[in-house]
Amino acid sequence: MSNNLTIYYICPMQLSVIILNYNVRYFLEQCVLSVEKAIQNLEAEIIVVDNNSSDESCAMMRERFSHIKLIENKANVGFPKGNNIAVKEAKGEYVCILNPDTVVSEDTFEKILNSQLVTSNTELGIIGCKLIDGTGNFLPESKRGIPTPWVAFTKIFGLYKIFPKSVLFNQYYAQHLAENQTGEVDILVGAFMVMQRELYLELGGFDEDCFMYADDIDLSYRALLQGKKNYYFADTTVIHYKGESTVKDGTYMKRFQEAMSFFYQKHFKGSLFFSLFMKIGIVFFSLVKRFQGKVPPKPAPEKYLLVSDNEALQEKITAILQKSVERTAIENGKIVISQTISKSKPTEVILDVDYLGFKKAMAFLEENKNKSLTFKLLPPSSSFIIGSNSSNDRGEVIHI
Repeated sequence: MSNNLTIYYICPMQLSVIILNYNVRYFLEQCVLSVEKAIQNLEAEIIVVDNNSSDESCAMMRERFSHIKLIENKANVGFPKGNNIAVKEAKGEYVCILNPDTVVSEDTFEKILNSQLVTSNTELGIIGCKLIDGTGNFLPESKRGIPTPWVAFTKIFGLYKIFPKSVLFNQYYAQHLAENQTGEVDILVGAFMVMQRELYLELGGFDEDCFMYADDIDLSYRALLQGKKNYYFADTTVIHYKGESTVKDGTYMKRFQEAMSFFYQKHFKGSLFFSLFMKIGIVFFSLVKRFQGKVPPKPAPEKYLLVSDNEALQEKITAILQKSVERTAIENGKIVISQTISKSKPTEVILDVDYLGFKKAMAFLEENKNKSLTFKLLPPSSSFIIGSNSSNDRGEVIHI
């Protein structure tokens, strides 16, 4: 008599992507679409936490992504607590803390989880990656140093700009690493953080006494205090629209000051000089932030260029915008832009992600940054185009 024994192998959950949302309904939709593409080949889950949005974010999630776990908080409990709630329910070995105003590449998570940083590093802390804004420009806060009194001084008074090659003055933005160079750094930004869930829980997650803004600095620093090493991973790119997360109004300035005071009191208390310096510095830095937030709007586009193979889509957008919309496609693996378009002012490029994919769309932004172009993305199977012309201001959504 033979016994037939069936053995079932349970594949462990590799990754939980945590997206904390507050009133960015369309950016959230685009973000979730990009994450779904990026976890197709992984055992992974998405958890969206909503901090009591009033813009139909939750209705959109229930309608379009009913298969995704949605946690609806009854109040805006802040960035730390919102993420902590989700991580407690996550099942992945690794968690990714991800802002809703981001777009990941199709291979972002696979590249990170298959990298030597993860597969052969027993001291691994937190991993960040290369972030660009909606204009294709690199965001220097992707990698940072510990804001000690001296480092904070060089940042607040712009010495890192005056002496760009000096190691002494260039620690705030970890300029020992180039933007395309992977390596060890101290501080990473909360818009994109990957780490073992076990480590997150050991650290107690984000400190809920800090409502927002210093929480990522604090968590990164506490990982270092545990003997872990944090890394900047330059082999994948993520868009962070940034200005969409928070409008820099009076409430922002108050919370920013409170957050910085929280971090310094927690980790650098006991120095009268430091406390006095930081009080002056925080006020100065807050004024700079407020000034940065007031960016003059760019002129409305006079021409549009659609990167797509869909002629019907071109006709539809032309009818809605009531402007000239030219169309171009990929030739020999590249997006070709005529000299007439590239020299025209102002011209907006609409990238059809159904046609290009998120990764190629991001590459296009980087390749054409600082030209006389603005950019919008048309997410897959969506009825809107979306983007931002400044990392210091809200983005724009156009329904089509």
